[in-house]
Amino acid sequence: MAAVLLRRLLSSAFDEVYPTLPSDVQTAIKSELLMIIQMETQSSMRKKICDIAAELARNLIDEDGNNQWPEGLKFLFDSVSSQNMGLREAALHIFWNFPGIFGNQQQHYLDVIKRMLVQCMQDQEHPSIRTLSARATAAFILANEHNVALFKHFADLLPGFLQAVNDSCYQNDDSVLKSLVEIADTVPKYLRPHLEATLQLSLKLCGDTNLNNMQRQLALEVIVTLSETAAAMLRKHTNIVAQTIPQMLAMMVDLEEDEDWANADELEDDDFDSNAVAGESALDRMACGLGGKLVLPMIKEHIMQMLQNPDWKYRHAGLMALSAIGEGCHQQMEGILNEIVNFVLLFLQDPHPRVRYAACNAVGQMATDFAPGFQKKFHEKVIAALLQTMEDQGNQRVQAHAAAALINFTEDCPKSLLIPYLDNLVKHLHSIMVLKLQELIQKGTKLVLEQVVTSIASVADTAEEKFVPYYDLFMPSLKHIVENAVQKELRLLRGKTIECISLIGLAVGKEKFMQDASDVMQLLLKTQTDFSDMEDDDPQISYMISAWARMCKILGKEFQQYLPVVMGPLMKTASIKPEVALLDTQDMENMSDDDGWEFVNLGDQQSFGIKTAGLEEKSTACQMLVCYAKELKEGFVEYTEQVVKLMVPLLKFYFHDGVRVAAAESMPLLLECARVRGPEYLTQMWHFMCDALIKAIGTEPDSDVLSEIMHSFAKCIEVMGDGCLNNEHFEELGGILKAKLEEHFKNQELRQVKRQDEDYDEQVEESLQDEDDNDVYILTKVSDILHSIFSSYKEKVLPWFEQLLPLIVNLICPHRPWPDRQWGLCIFDDVIEHCSPASFKYAEYFLRPMLQYVCDNSPEVRQAAAYGLGVMAQYGGDNYRPFCTEALPLLVRVIQSADSKTKENVNATENCISAVGKIMKFKPDCVNVEEVLPHWLSWLPLHEDKEEAVQTFNYLCDLIESNHPIVLGPNNTNLPKIFSIIAEGEMHEAIKHEDPCAKRLANVVRQVQTSGGLWTECIAQLSPEQQAAIQELLNSA
Repeated sequence: MAAVLLRRLLSSAFDEVYPTLPSDVQTAIKSELLMIIQMETQSSMRKKICDIAAELARNLIDEDGNNQWPEGLKFLFDSVSSQNMGLREAALHIFWNFPGIFGNQQQHYLDVIKRMLVQCMQDQEHPSIRTLSARATAAFILANEHNVALFKHFADLLPGFLQAVNDSCYQNDDSVLKSLVEIADTVPKYLRPHLEATLQLSLKLCGDTNLNNMQRQLALEVIVTLSETAAAMLRKHTNIVAQTIPQMLAMMVDLEEDEDWANADELEDDDFDSNAVAGESALDRMACGLGGKLVLPMIKEHIMQMLQNPDWKYRHAGLMALSAIGEGCHQQMEGILNEIVNFVLLFLQDPHPRVRYAACNAVGQMATDFAPGFQKKFHEKVIAALLQTMEDQGNQRVQAHAAAALINFTEDCPKSLLIPYLDNLVKHLHSIMVLKLQELIQKGTKLVLEQVVTSIASVADTAEEKFVPYYDLFMPSLKHIVENAVQKELRLLRGKTIECISLIGLAVGKEKFMQDASDVMQLLLKTQTDFSDMEDDDPQISYMISAWARMCKILGKEFQQYLPVVMGPLMKTASIKPEVALLDTQDMENMSDDDGWEFVNLGDQQSFGIKTAGLEEKSTACQMLVCYAKELKEGFVEYTEQVVKLMVPLLKFYFHDGVRVAAAESMPLLLECARVRGPEYLTQMWHFMCDALIKAIGTEPDSDVLSEIMHSFAKCIEVMGDGCLNNEHFEELGGILKAKLEEHFKNQELRQVKRQDEDYDEQVEESLQDEDDNDVYILTKVSDILHSIFSSYKEKVLPWFEQLLPLIVNLICPHRPWPDRQWGLCIFDDVIEHCSPASFKYAEYFLRPMLQYVCDNSPEVRQAAAYGLGVMAQYGGDNYRPFCTEALPLLVRVIQSADSKTKENVNATENCISAVGKIMKFKPDCVNVEEVLPHWLSWLPLHEDKEEAVQTFNYLCDLIESNHPIVLGPNNTNLPKIFSIIAEGEMHEAIKHEDPCAKRLANVVRQVQTSGGLWTECIAQLSPEQQAAIQELLNSA
């Protein structure tokens, strides 16, 4: 015990304890430790002392890498070549525990280290020495994971290492095999020279039924991990992949017969130690890692054979395998989906219930993996087959799983497809619900009822207002369940029913739901008051929290009165603090994954553990707080302060991405809520958030979360406006944005390097494309932030912007990919729009490219350039005049090209048309307006780009209101054409009715209405749809 405590003290509080000791005590500790190791005869005790020595050595390497315990190193050298086997074990154990023990002398001693490891690995008499030296080798390679030269130098240790993996497994020790999994995970390139041997060994161990399940699964894990970390390297060894697939399928057949399975009322958790679950998970990961192009042709025949096997276990495994590969083989399966679906549906009538269950599983999985195409193609067959399977009265598990598959199907089903089946679906679901309610009362069984309630919710959620006619059929029974299902074992049923009621309420809308709203609120409030007695893991909690948020959406402002009751439990759940622990390898061996802990290996023999219970609930609660702030706005002001204090620290809550996203999303919404308290309160709140947001942009590791944080920060600046950032903020933000842009260019270069790699293939290219998309998304957020700063600060911010200027100029260089040029232009568009006339100072950097890119091959680049030329005419000073003249023919060329109105080109073209309008309106002396106007009119209306549509309609109104002769034509002959432009705009909803522009257009129409003959003539030339659109405009604007 003393040894364990001393080791923990050294690892957690070294700096507080050790340096305060007198130097003679320090020396005594060091020599005493080495002495005890030599004297100790009991092996397990010696290990504990070695752990202390390793921990001390780790702390005695100074910042420059000098080892301040030379005697420790000498001891290591002496012991490893000693005749005493205990001392050799001790030396290897210390080196395994702290492979960095040589500090900055490592390179100098490299050959010695290698010799020492080789010598021990060849020790034929002592298996434990071979095992320890293999583990020490792995630890040393892992500790030097970026040192490629060292991998080459140590490559010839691999055959000995693999031999040790093999031997130790047959001595019932899987520690070396675990080390191999770690190498495959972290440094797969080390295995390259002996990859074939590594794979052959793993395959042999995995298939050897004399080994225990854990060892076989670990051996499989080596291959599966390589398919994730070194897919391209593994794809070259197709023979091994082809042999691994039957191994995984064989594991999936390893199922127990279970008499009570079909009517068990509790869903037991998957047994993750079982071969069947391990095989299925491995297959899923391997298909995702290696891609369907390789995996599907190899597995298809095996699955077909299994599905024809008389033994149910094979048919079950075949269907589960089909479910598992859907994600990885997505593209390849899509082509043959028709035959797969027809085949799988047959198994919903298999004589064995567990095969029917597996068929439900496959249908549900495909409904998710191939949505919404799956729903569009197979709705008729699938809905009928699932409803029939739900009638399987003797087998609750099958019924429940058919209902679960139906939920997957309806969740992603387009509303229009589901409507024709509503009557039939509702009839079935209602009769099963009634039947299962009776069973609940008579026998206490609830499994199917839980799923059916969720199926009803899912159907209502998709059908929306079309569910109104069925509302009264379900609501009384659902309320009855919530009122009466109060026993502990019915908590999940009650939670799901609460969810169902709130989803139906949201679907049918306030008007229909109001008759029950106050009843439902009372039921929820009653649950809420019993809430304090609920256990932390009560499933009702998260259902309640989500139901409250839906009630808030339904009731709007009327929900405010319930906040005092709701907010307590919500804040409590959102404030859950997970249990965490920092453990070293010794402690880890006493912990197991099954008590809800998850571990992350931090390297250097340290792991970080977190107990995951409550994390999902915390995330849901944080999302609901966001929902309240969004829905209730100033009605939420009482709570903004406590919510801000909760959310700001959660930007650093690295245990759950969803929590950080919710924290970021909440910031601009909370500022909006707090606005009613006046500017001082608002500014205080912003100061509390601002630093944390900027820091989070600099440190957030996950790109999806990062984009949310950046988006929220931009929104906050828009809310707060000019003056919201001080000099320190600007300085820090400038540094971070600069780093993001530099990283963007660096990542592009790294991808180019990967394209030269010997393992490069088309699947690698696909993953590089994904990385590229991620990078571009972050670039769009950099643009968002700059946009919000320019629009708030105007030209005052230009001196600060200059530090980023070279990087933005680099984005718009001709050789850069089109998204770079698009977003670089967008940033310069903002500079022109918000910082003119001062922007002309930078014109030398962007004007030529902007004019050139109007005719670019990429429509996105053309759009950004055209928008820039438009704002240049609108906001740019006199310096820009000659460029407006130069721009006009370029814009016209784009508009008049043959394919300018195709789907991919229309947005760019509309921006060009709008830019021509802006040049005529704001810089009329730069162009011949009379010559251009008739062309411009012929290009109207715009309907894709709503913002530009408003601009062009406003200009059209200016021209009409000033009786412009070219627009109206001689004797107003152009008016019918103008009417059709206005009608088309209205039909495409190009202008919102609340926009002042709609009023101006309606007035133009009304003026014509008063002159009878002209009105009749104009209306007569319109189609019935256009006439209706004109009427709609008059009625609403």
